[in-house]
Amino acid sequence: MDHPTHRIDLHAACEFLNGGGLIAYPTEAVWGLGCDPFNEDAVRKILALKGRPAEKGLIVVASGFDQISELLIDLPKIQTDLLLETWPGPTTWLIPDSKGLFPRWIKGQHDCIAMRVSAHPIVRKLCKLFGKPIVSTSANRTGGKEIKSKLNLELQFADKVDYIVEGELGGRSSPSEIRDLLTGAVIR
Repeated sequence: MDHPTHRIDLHAACEFLNGGGLIAYPTEAVWGLGCDPFNEDAVRKILALKGRPAEKGLIVVASGFDQISELLIDLPKIQTDLLLETWPGPTTWLIPDSKGLFPRWIKGQHDCIAMRVSAHPIVRKLCKLFGKPIVSTSANRTGGKEIKSKLNLELQFADKVDYIVEGELGGRSSPSEIRDLLTGAVIR
């Protein structure tokens, strides 16, 4: 039997998300920080923790197309086909949010939302249990080195987040690629 502090307790993580808390969790390549993207106070806490300017915006991750279907409904087939080819997976797409489904504090100065459907099983289960997408930003100060070990994560963030989700990184060597859905251009 797992020791209680070492099991993956996604229900506890979701309780913190619902309460406006911050969590740390493993992603495909690095440890990430997350919160409810619709909770402005929680998003502002993550931005302050990272030292990230609000106008840059944040990435949001979902468990599947069902969680973001309203965002995708008016996209041309060629664009939805691109998403289907790369998701679930490590590509973050900048998707037009013409209906204003995501708040300004997530999009920053942009009209698009940076969205990814993760292939990481823990991230997918977490979003599914939470019932909606969550913020997914690397657990580091802006411009700092990404965190790939749980020990480094705990040393730097254990007292700054409300909950750390147990689990392993997905084995990718670099964070998600970011691409513009309208132009196909690679941003990162």
